[in-house]
Order: sequence, then C-alpha cells, then structure tokens
Amino acid sequence: MQHARAVAAMMLAVVAAATPAAANSYPTAEVADYVLGCMAANGNTREALLKCSCSIDAIAAQLPFSQYEKAETALGLQLGGGVGGRVGLFKDPPEIKRAIEQLRQAQAEASLQCFR
Repeated sequence: MQHARAVAAMMLAVVAAATPAAANSYPTAEVADYVLGCMAANGNTREALLKCSCSIDAIAAQLPFSQYEKAETALGLQLGGGVGGRVGLFKDPPEIKRAIEQLRQAQAEASLQCFR
C-alpha cells in the first residue's frame, strides 16, 4: 500500500513538473487518470511513469481537451455497449469517427515519441 502511495505521489509530482499549466489545458484529474491507466498497462514502474506522462503531454500538444474528451467519451460508450445498448449512435456520425481517428493518430505519435 505504501508503494502504491509513493508511486502515485511521484507520478503527480512528475506530471505537475512536466506539464506547464499554460501549455496544457487538460484538467489535472484527467492527466492523472490517463497516466495511472497507462502505468498499469506498462508495469507500474518509474520508467512507465515517465513515458506515460510524456505520452499525455504529447497528446495534449496535438488535441485540445474538448476534442480528447469527445473521442474518449465515444470510445467509452462504444466499448461499454452505449446507452441501453444503442452503440450505433456513437459509431456512425462522421464527426465522432473523425474525433476518434484524430485521438488514435495523436496516441500513435505520442507512442513513437515517448515509448522508444
């Protein structure tokens, strides 16, 4: 438990230091959520912390938060079956497809930049 707290505190410190407020308009909770999920998928190591915080910064440099939020919401609804199983509402509109594609492109570029 102490290790998890130490990793979380370290992650928040790195994110705060590496992400200037003026350059990154993503809410802190969103950044922390992304980094924690990314770290869990990459072994919860210090190296993962650095790469994951780099990754969200690279995504934020490419996409405004409103666009990121739209794509993440649509993806979450698609994966979760949507509202009442009506996932088609979130798959078909071109605007949603475009937002998801832009997020995936930003994630791919962030991976190339941060996970070498």
